[in-house]
Amino acid sequence: MLDLNITPDPQQPSSGPSRTAAPEVSSQGEFDFARRHNGSTAGEIAQMLSELGYGSLGQLIDDIIPEPIRLKQPLNLPQPLTEAAALQKLRAIAQQNQVFRSFLGLGYHDCITPPVIQRNILENPGWYTAYTPYQAEIAQGRLEALLNFQTLVIDLTGLDIANASLLDEATAAAEAMSLSWGASKGKCNTYFVAADCHPQTIEVVQTRAEPLGIEVIVADWQSFDFQTPIFGALLQYPTTKGGVCDYRQFIEAAHQQKALVTVAADLLSLTLLTPPGEFGADIAVGSSQRFGVPLGYGGPHAAYFATKDTYQRKLPGRLVGVSKDSSGQPALRLALQTREQHIRRDKATSNICTAQVLLAVMASMYAVYHGPVGLRRIAQGIHQRAVMLAEGLKRLKFRLGEGPLFDTLTVQVGSARRIIDRAAAQGINLRRVSETEVGISLDETTTDADLLDLWQIFADSLELPFTLEQIRERLAQSPYGIGGSSLARQSEYLTQAVFNRYHSETEFLRYVHRLQGKDLSLTTSMIPLGSCTMKLNATAEMLPVTWPEFAKIHPFAPKSQTQGYQLLFRQLEAWLGEITGFAGVSLQPNAGSQGEYAGLQVIRAYHRQRGEGQRRVCLIPQSAHGTNPASAVMCGMRVVAIACDESGNIDLEDLRRKAEKHAAELAAIMVTYPSTHGVFEESIVEVCEMVHEFGGQVYLDGANLNAQVGLCRPGDFGADVCHLNLHKTFCIPHGGGGPGMGPIGVAAHLLPFLPGHSLVSPQSQPQPQGIGAISAAPWGSASILPISWMYIAMMGARGLTEATTLAILHANYLAARLDGVYPVLYKGKSGRVAHECILDLRPLRKSAGVTVEDVAKRLMDYGFHAPTMSWPVAGTMMVEPTESESLAEIDRFCEAMIAIRGEVEAIEWGEVDEENNLLKNAPHTAESLLSGEWERPYSREQAAYPRAWCREAKFWVPVGRIDAAFGDRNLVCSCVGMEAYGDIPVETVESVEVVEETEVVNPRPMELFLGDGKNE
Repeated sequence: MLDLNITPDPQQPSSGPSRTAAPEVSSQGEFDFARRHNGSTAGEIAQMLSELGYGSLGQLIDDIIPEPIRLKQPLNLPQPLTEAAALQKLRAIAQQNQVFRSFLGLGYHDCITPPVIQRNILENPGWYTAYTPYQAEIAQGRLEALLNFQTLVIDLTGLDIANASLLDEATAAAEAMSLSWGASKGKCNTYFVAADCHPQTIEVVQTRAEPLGIEVIVADWQSFDFQTPIFGALLQYPTTKGGVCDYRQFIEAAHQQKALVTVAADLLSLTLLTPPGEFGADIAVGSSQRFGVPLGYGGPHAAYFATKDTYQRKLPGRLVGVSKDSSGQPALRLALQTREQHIRRDKATSNICTAQVLLAVMASMYAVYHGPVGLRRIAQGIHQRAVMLAEGLKRLKFRLGEGPLFDTLTVQVGSARRIIDRAAAQGINLRRVSETEVGISLDETTTDADLLDLWQIFADSLELPFTLEQIRERLAQSPYGIGGSSLARQSEYLTQAVFNRYHSETEFLRYVHRLQGKDLSLTTSMIPLGSCTMKLNATAEMLPVTWPEFAKIHPFAPKSQTQGYQLLFRQLEAWLGEITGFAGVSLQPNAGSQGEYAGLQVIRAYHRQRGEGQRRVCLIPQSAHGTNPASAVMCGMRVVAIACDESGNIDLEDLRRKAEKHAAELAAIMVTYPSTHGVFEESIVEVCEMVHEFGGQVYLDGANLNAQVGLCRPGDFGADVCHLNLHKTFCIPHGGGGPGMGPIGVAAHLLPFLPGHSLVSPQSQPQPQGIGAISAAPWGSASILPISWMYIAMMGARGLTEATTLAILHANYLAARLDGVYPVLYKGKSGRVAHECILDLRPLRKSAGVTVEDVAKRLMDYGFHAPTMSWPVAGTMMVEPTESESLAEIDRFCEAMIAIRGEVEAIEWGEVDEENNLLKNAPHTAESLLSGEWERPYSREQAAYPRAWCREAKFWVPVGRIDAAFGDRNLVCSCVGMEAYGDIPVETVESVEVVEETEVVNPRPMELFLGDGKNE
């Protein structure tokens, strides 16, 4: 393994000993995983150090990280394992989990992931290593899949507009409450939640309501008299106990108070049930998990959020819309991006900055694969068996609730515990609703044999007095069926061509591959995004995600059945605690934004417990991530901005002045370290001490932890709480915009306030002072935590430290190569940067009329994703090469940037027109190069092949530059309907009976609308 004291030349004398001890030499040789993860060889490291003028990596680090915060000893982590050994050890841990047949329900259901989706999307790095589609021209495949997701949700809910996913059903319900509150414009502060909503949803809504001063009434919706004014209401459809209720009168009464009504609906049930939009709901939320996404002990799963057009600009999260490109052809991009927190900051109505893109893609593809008839067939099969189960239990003399139902029933029993224990002995999990009630939820995997087992559990030792055939014969007369109900769905759905064409695996596979080819991912090239750490997501890390022992566990399964998960959690929490220097870790936050929110809530609870609930001022540097002020406002805090000096560092005088002014109310400071400007600020210890002096706590945004691991620890230099982006530093892939994980580490005095959960406690001992659930599942997106476990287990202390040092070396090498071409805006005391740097492109606008967007689009012609644009400084690019890239790839990127600067010079010298040039016309599509006359003042070759490597592996951009403003003015956020294609036979659904699939003859698919069907 690499030595921090490696020198570029054995004859060159060292300038002195490094403060970082050289790690011990690994005995694993060429099989050492760190050699796979870290991109540079020893020779390449020596070359970079030589060009930077350093004798060793240790000397470089000494120059960059302030001495007072340097870690004085190696991290105390287990010895690194090879890939094979780590997989073997994790397999042994996984086998401690028991995969029971789950009938627990509560919004989570086992399902069948079509193998073609599992292999070609979930397990495909072409899909899971892509970044958020901010650069839309190189994300058209993902955007189309997300448009399909939005269309799926719009059609099934009967509402006007839907977003591209949220984190989980419970937090989506909380977002609906926030939207309703904002729309009410403060007419009252009371929100109604039906008592028969899922309990985890109720808890998350209550957690989110408390800091905002919202009073939540949890009561029976049928007896609520509306004497108390409310601004909104939340209903469950079907209810958590399984009832399918007619909410029309309740919604009408709520609307008379001008309250907005949210319906949390089971998405699959809406293929059979009247959609919420058709009976008056203003908002619909829920989960798409049962659309082919594994249970995964709680996640990740894509939630959905749909609403009326009236509220489109208040819609949380991301929204995919249709616009046009430079040739006038339809193209997709993220719509209404001004809602992003980077712009709105403390005026934002939500702090959500990630979604669940990979899972939303899976859910949309599940709908594409099955089509409307297939989905209805699945739902009808589940419903039919649920009705059969109910009829059989009635024959066994058990009392059930009134019908109709979809997939869930609640049974009155003498002792719920006795029935549940009897089921557990058969490897079956049932839900304990109360001491005398048992809940049973069926799903896509339920078989007739399962029904027989369930009946026998209730019959105990008695022989069943009926057969399956006898029960099936009586289904038409059952009061539990939906068919004869007034709530049976009558409207059509998913009539768009995309949902009616790709039902053979051949056609479906080609469609998936075609979309993948429209996206740039890490399989294509380096993605040098500052602050986003697009590093290697190793295959060995990804393999365990789909192991049944991790994938098929219900989030509320008894802990006795999840001992493998519990061991993994304990080990991962201990490792993360050691890496960060914190006393404890909560794994519940399932995104960085959730980690911010949880950390601030913990701080609030700490102040409140000490009788200082008035502490609600949060100091935030002007350079902070935009989610920081948004999170603070969501926690009921008042944001006070702290100025930065000319070097981009926190202005200590301004900090002291404002900390002193607000001393009695100071709750916290939110600080990113290294700073958002890519620098290790020398004053970080002083900043922490100053805030503590005035009674505040220090929240450290862990987005840049990739520059700290093994070299310094937030818990050591003064932070009280820190969120960790596992999808950045610890190798969970970005998934095209999600999933993510944002656990928090806290100092010892904050341990009692970590998030809890009413259904399954995530702590070994429940903490009565805990802040309550902030995510639907106790451990957030548990099934992707094995990725980070594998990374740490295979890297070990030395490998992790090497990764950090190489990330810093790569960034400084890149900065040095480009500094003379694009000035590096901020540097540390030694003239160096941390793990990222900000390149100043603002002078180009004055000299050549070239914007940062022009450079970004031209980079696509070179085969690269642009670095982070115009943040934290407008007109700049923030670049982060990470430790996983090779010197050759970093040089290739630098050469592209230098070549583009040469293209700008041609404009500056008047050799090229300011409006008709390589940059303004970028990116160049194959169509633009091949069709029509070429009338541009440069050659086709210059446009398409600016460097030799483009000939070897050309990434062809599928669309030209997109006109985002046009799309926002003409908002279209769903697939075009079949009416756009003429009289084409498609699958139709007109009644509750299963309709046979109709052959699609010469279909004209959605790609015609999106500009990709001209060669069909």
